[in-house]
Amino acid sequence: MYTQLRNDRRKFLALTGLTLREFQLLLPAFARCYERLDLPDRTLAGQPRQRFAGGGRKAVLHSPEQKLLFLLVYLKTYPLQAVLGELFGISQPRANYWIHRLLPILRQALDELGVLPERDPRQFARRQATAGEDPRLVIDGTERRRQRPKNPEKQAAHYSGKKKAHSDKNVVIANLRSKHISFLSGTYAGKTHDKKVADTEGICYPPEAVLYQDTGFQGYEPAVRETCQPKKKATRRRTHGR
Repeated sequence: MYTQLRNDRRKFLALTGLTLREFQLLLPAFARCYERLDLPDRTLAGQPRQRFAGGGRKAVLHSPEQKLLFLLVYLKTYPLQAVLGELFGISQPRANYWIHRLLPILRQALDELGVLPERDPRQFARRQATAGEDPRLVIDGTERRRQRPKNPEKQAAHYSGKKKAHSDKNVVIANLRSKHISFLSGTYAGKTHDKKVADTEGICYPPEAVLYQDTGFQGYEPAVRETCQPKKKATRRRTHGR
C-alpha cells in the first residue's frame, strides 16, 4: 500500500496528515524505536523464541514504512478497526493489536525528534525559552468526536452545542512562524468553554509573548506582552422593506 500511495502525494497527505517528505523524516526514528522494542531473541508477545526470526508466514505489516503508514492512517481518519483491517488486509483483532503496539513507538519517535508538544502548563514558558521560538503564539480550542456516553449526565457534559455532536476538547498553542504545536492541554468534556479550559490549565507564558486568540477566549488575559483578538462586527439592524 505504501508503494502505491507514495506516487500520489495528494492522497498520501489526505490519508496520513503528512507530506511524503515529513513521512520520510519521521520514518528513521520510528524504525529505530521499533527495533529497540523488537528484540531478536523474543517473540512479539515477549516470550523466548523457539526458532529464528523471519520464519513462518510473511507479515502484511512487515516493513517499517507499512507499519508507520498503518498507524498514521488510523490516527488521521480514525476508521473502525474492521475497516482499517480491510484496507491493510488483516483481521480486526490484528488491527487492534498493531494499533496498541505501535502507538507507544510513534510517541517515542516523536519525542526523539523533539516535536512532541509540552503537556505541563507550568513548564511551557521554560521550554519556549530553551527552544528559542518566535514569541508570536496562537491559542485555540480543538474538538474531536467521541462515542456518545450512556450516562445521561456524561451525555450532557460531552455534548457540544457548536459541533452538534458528543466530543472531547483540548486547547492547543501553536507558534505563528513555524506552525509547530508547542502546547497541548489536558482533555475536557466538549461542552467546556475554551476560556475555561485555558483558565483551568494555568498556562505559564514567556513574558515577551504576543498571543493571538479568537472570541472563544474573550476575557482571557494571561501575563504576556500583548493579546490580539478580533472584534465582532455589530450586526446591522434590518429595516422594513417599505
